[in-house]
Parts: sequence; structure tokens; C-alpha cells
Amino acid sequence: MAITLQLCRIPTRTNLALPETFSGIGTIRCRKPLSVRCSAAGDSSLAVDSDFDAKVFRKNLTRSKNYNRKGFGHKEETLQLMNREYTSDVIKTLKENGNEYTWGNVTVKLAESYGFCWGVERAVQIAYEARKQFPDEKIWLTNEIIHNPSVNKRLEEMKVENIPIEEGKKQFEVVDKGDVVILPAFGAGVDEMLTLNDKNVQIVDTTCPWVSKVWNTVEKHKKGDYTSIIHGKYAHEETVATASFAGTYIIVKNMKEAAYVCDYILGGELDGSSSTREAFLEKFKNAVSKGFDPDRDLIKLGIANQTTMLKGETEEIGKLVERTMMRKYGVKNVNEHFMSFNTICDATQERQDAMYKLVEEDLDLILVVGGWNSSNTSHLQEIAEERGIPSYWIDSEQRIGPGNKIAYKLMHGELVEKENWVPEGPITIGVTSGASTPDKVVEDVLIKLFDIKREEVLQVA
Repeated sequence: MAITLQLCRIPTRTNLALPETFSGIGTIRCRKPLSVRCSAAGDSSLAVDSDFDAKVFRKNLTRSKNYNRKGFGHKEETLQLMNREYTSDVIKTLKENGNEYTWGNVTVKLAESYGFCWGVERAVQIAYEARKQFPDEKIWLTNEIIHNPSVNKRLEEMKVENIPIEEGKKQFEVVDKGDVVILPAFGAGVDEMLTLNDKNVQIVDTTCPWVSKVWNTVEKHKKGDYTSIIHGKYAHEETVATASFAGTYIIVKNMKEAAYVCDYILGGELDGSSSTREAFLEKFKNAVSKGFDPDRDLIKLGIANQTTMLKGETEEIGKLVERTMMRKYGVKNVNEHFMSFNTICDATQERQDAMYKLVEEDLDLILVVGGWNSSNTSHLQEIAEERGIPSYWIDSEQRIGPGNKIAYKLMHGELVEKENWVPEGPITIGVTSGASTPDKVVEDVLIKLFDIKREEVLQVA
């Protein structure tokens, strides 16, 4: 969906409602209209003329009296509440015993790194603070705060609502002056920030600092006239937001798509997977900036990523692109055609490294607990599947039962149901959870598994 916003000359003190204390902006000028691209999930990104400086706009927005990203002084109180709601005695027992413990005939081995990351905990905690600070105001979310159904349901109970979506477009008209709007851990696109700033609402920004780091990277690409190759999923909230800060960009989901791009750069001499310019544009029609031309825009390339993607694949894509530019333009000229910064999130990397270590254990099965729309959790499942260990990705204990039955997802999202998924007799299981998953959710899943094994013992007796 493309929507044209006629913003060819934007007075900063009227249309953008920026405070008078902002200096150095004056008016933001663009030679062309701004184009808003909406993803299937109702998110959107701006393809703006080079005269519009998204970085300057965001910097000035953060100085507004209506903007907050550090909380409201209720941190200790809200963290205590979160601990009561999300911590687990089962996980505590595992951690106190070297991440391994036996209950009855079930031995559980917990990954060394798992569950809530710092950025997620920070986002949820600030959202809790917002409700404490604004007990009577209407509070909105531009997207789910994180990809976990339990946490999102809890926020719904606290009357924190998602901005409604109709026909793929967010209905920002429901937001009134004086309302509070929370930007989720994934961030928000430039167009959404413009809209909210114009409405003069209270903005509570919980964007993960690692996501902001990626935005800074694509800004550097744009400044140097490099096209950003973003390793990510084009409809994911984070990638939509990142693309809105980029200049020219193309989003590749995996190594196969990256190889297609590199093959096109080399005229079919990499692996022959690419075809014509028209076929290229059709393949990436939802994953490129407006007006993208592969013959013009693949000469200078910079690498960025959705922070939740598989670390090893991002690194391999970067190496492939670098080799491609060396082959195309020569080793001595590669720095003029390739730029790379490390934008892999520490928490994502740590959980993936721990999963690689966990799959080396002698296990009967693995439980991967996390939201079914969680990208980082899908990659934990991918690691287990590639090792050939029976692995079950579920978002809550409700996916288990009745009896010894489970409904789970595979790494690419296929929903599978299986009977008798828990083997008879003593078993050893591995457990991990995505960066948006509270310990309490993992505990609820394990208790369901313990109940199955307890019933088995009773039947034998």
C-alpha cells in the first residue's frame, strides 16, 4: 500500500509541533512527496527525499517535553511487580543447580542464556511505568510491545491498547491530543513518529538501544550514498522501522536471497540464480526502497540487520557481499564499494551460542518456548531442527494436551500436531526460551510436561 503525504515544505513549529527550544531545523524541505509503504502487518516506512533528515528529526523529537525514554521514577516499584508476575521457582531451582535438575524421571537442562533480555525487560518495565505515571490517560501501543502473548495480554488488562488496523493501515485518528503512545521495543517508523509528533501526544519510547544502533548504521550508509542491504524480514516491525531510516535499501531474508543479489551484481557469474532486471524487481517488490534500480543501486553496499536474525547467517551474508564487491571492483577498491558495522545484538548472539552448546548434550527432546511471531525464537528452533533433535516450539502451556499431545511450530512457521510427543520412561530434555519470554511461561510449560510423566507413572502403578 502506498500513500502520498503532501509534505513538500514542512514548517517545524506548525505541522510538526516541535518545541521552540529546537534550534537549527527551521523548515524541513523535500523536493518530492513522502511515500508511506505499509507492510502486511499494518506497519509502514517512509521513503523520503534526501533533503529530509530523519536523524535530525528524531534527535529533535527526543528533546521534546512530550517525549520520554528513561521512565518516570517508578523503576523499583514496577520491577517488583514484574518479578511477582513473571519469575519462576522452577527456573530459580535450575539456576541454583548449574542449570540442570531432575524432577521424578525428568532431567531438565536449561540453556546457559535464555529468556528475557535486557532490552525486552526495559521495554516492559517502562510500559508499566507509563501506566503508573498516567493512571487515567488513554494509552496506546503502535505495535505489540514485544512478541510474547502473555506479556501482551497483561498490558491489555492494564488498558494499554494497540492502535487498531483496518485494511493494512493503522488508524492513528483514534489517538487524541493528551493521549499517551508507547513505541515498542522494535521501534517505530519515521512516518509514525511524524504523525504522533503532529498530534502533540505524550510519546513513551521503549525502543531497544540495539535497534537504535542499527538505525545509526543505515544513516551512515545513507550519508555515504551506500545502499543498505538489510538482513531481515521485510514485514517485521523492526525491519520496517529500520528501512524508514535508510536511504536506498534492499531487504534479504536469508543467504539464498543474498546470493541472488550478488549473482545479479556479477552478471550471473556467481551461481546463475539471478535473471533479468524485471525478474529482480518482481522478486524483491516488497523489499526495496521506492524507485530502486538494481543496475544503479548495487554499486556501493552497506550491511545492516534485523537484530533478531541468525548471527552466523548475517556474518556470512556480509562476507559474501564483500567478496562479491572485491570480485567486481578489485580488492584495492573494495572500501569504496562495501561498508560493514557489527549490528548483531549481544542478547541474540548469547542465546544462539547457548543453543548451539545445548544441542551438543545427550537429549531426548528440546522445548523452545517463545511467541510464535518471535523472530529470535524461530532461530533457536532452527538450530535444534538442523541438529536433528526432536524440538517443539510453543508459545504457552496451552499448546500441550489433552493428554500426551502437542501443537507446535517448525522454524519456518508450519503448525504441526503430534501425539505421544513425550517418550516413556526416564527422559532428559533441553529447554530454552526466546528473548521476549518470561520465566513464568517456561515454568508453566514444564509443569504440563511433569503432569504427563506423573500420569504415566500412575498408569504403570
